[in-house]
Amino acid sequence: MRPIRAACLGTATALVTLLTCVPVAAAATDTDSAHAKGRDRVITLTGRLAQQTRFPVNPGGSPAQGDRTVFRSILFDQGGKQVGETGGICTTTRVENGGAEECVVTYTLPGGQLSVQGMVFGILNPGPPPSFDNGITGGTGKFDRARGSVHADTIAPGTRRFTIDLDR
Repeated sequence: MRPIRAACLGTATALVTLLTCVPVAAAATDTDSAHAKGRDRVITLTGRLAQQTRFPVNPGGSPAQGDRTVFRSILFDQGGKQVGETGGICTTTRVENGGAEECVVTYTLPGGQLSVQGMVFGILNPGPPPSFDNGITGGTGKFDRARGSVHADTIAPGTRRFTIDLDR
């Protein structure tokens, strides 16, 4: 059985998911002047894996297409304040060439939720879980009709940085 990995810590896949026109003061961080001028908004959060369960197709056997991982992460702003959580599921779609998963993740934040979906490649490669980019497919509340993308990087075991780029 492959080791349980934190590859799905929130986007997705996952991330992970956040704000279109109204700033979330506790979570928002504009990263450059283009974003500050209102063309889009970038929010940077840290996610810490809180719970993860793997449902293998072949218990005790090799990774297989159809393996599922269900997870939940706690989200923190850059000041370390808890601002929300993610919950999602990833399904293995390929086991050759490093493996791949399709992930569907909801980010719950102050004022609403973001929905994120996409692929994570290299899930079976040794080393830290791979970085990935997934698409924001929508949202609720302040995030109604949200679009954009989420980029995730592993920064420590069980910890990811999510950069959420919301299009206006």
